[in-house]
Amino acid sequence: MRYLHRPNDRLREIKITMGYQRHPHGSCLIEWGHTKVICAVTVEDNVPRFLKNTGTGWVSAEYSLLPTSTNQRTQREAKRGKQTGRTEEIQRLIGRSIRSVVDMKALGERTLLIDCDVIEADGGTRVASVTGAFLATVEAAETFYQKGKVFPVRDFLAAVSVGINDKNEAILDLSYEEDSSAMVDMNVVMTGSGKFVEIQGTGEGRAFTMEEHRELLNLAEKGIKEIIELQKYALGNELSFRVGRVG
Repeated sequence: MRYLHRPNDRLREIKITMGYQRHPHGSCLIEWGHTKVICAVTVEDNVPRFLKNTGTGWVSAEYSLLPTSTNQRTQREAKRGKQTGRTEEIQRLIGRSIRSVVDMKALGERTLLIDCDVIEADGGTRVASVTGAFLATVEAAETFYQKGKVFPVRDFLAAVSVGINDKNEAILDLSYEEDSSAMVDMNVVMTGSGKFVEIQGTGEGRAFTMEEHRELLNLAEKGIKEIIELQKYALGNELSFRVGRVG
C-alpha cells in the first residue's frame, strides 16, 4: 500500500473541468492528484508554409510550468531567454501524441495550437498534459466540424506513468515522491483502440527485465482504459460520439 493507502494498481483521483477558459476554442482544467494543468487549444485558419495549398492541417504544442507550481520557485523561461531541454521534450511529446489521432485532411488547412500550463506539479505533468490536451482538442474540433463530414479526431488518447518503486513493486501513476525514488520510470501514451503512441522507459536506479517491461505496459494499459472512461464522461455523450465519426 502507498500513501493514503492507494493500491499499486490504482490511479490518483482525476477531476476534469471542461470549458475552463472562455477565449480558446477548447480548454479544460485537469486535476490529477495534486497536479493541476490548464490545457487549451486555439484554432488558426492557416498552416505552416510547407503545408500551404495541400489541404492538410497541423498541430503544434507549447508547455510551461508556472513559477510557483513546484515546491521551490522555478524561474520563468522567458526571463532566461531560452527553454529547457525538458520543456522542449515535453511539448514535442504533446504535439506528436495529438497528431497521432488527428486526421489532418479532415482538419483542413487549419493549425491547432495547444497550450499546456502547469499551475501545480506533483508528478505526471506530461501525462496529464497529453490527456488534457486531447480533451481540449476534441472540444476545439467541434467548433468547426460540419455534420455529415469526417470528424478530425479519429480515436481517444490518454497517457499515464508507471514504474518500479524502491521495493521492486510495479506501481501505476507515480506521484512526485514516488517518481523521484523510482528504480524504473516509464510514461506511456495509448489510443482508445489499444495502440501505443509512445513509450518512454528509463532504468533510474537499476536496469529492468523484459518481464518487468511487460508488467509495466499491462499496468499502463489498465490505467489508460480507466482514464479514457473518465474522458468520455467529461466530454459527454455527444462529443464522445463524435470521436472517430465518419459522415
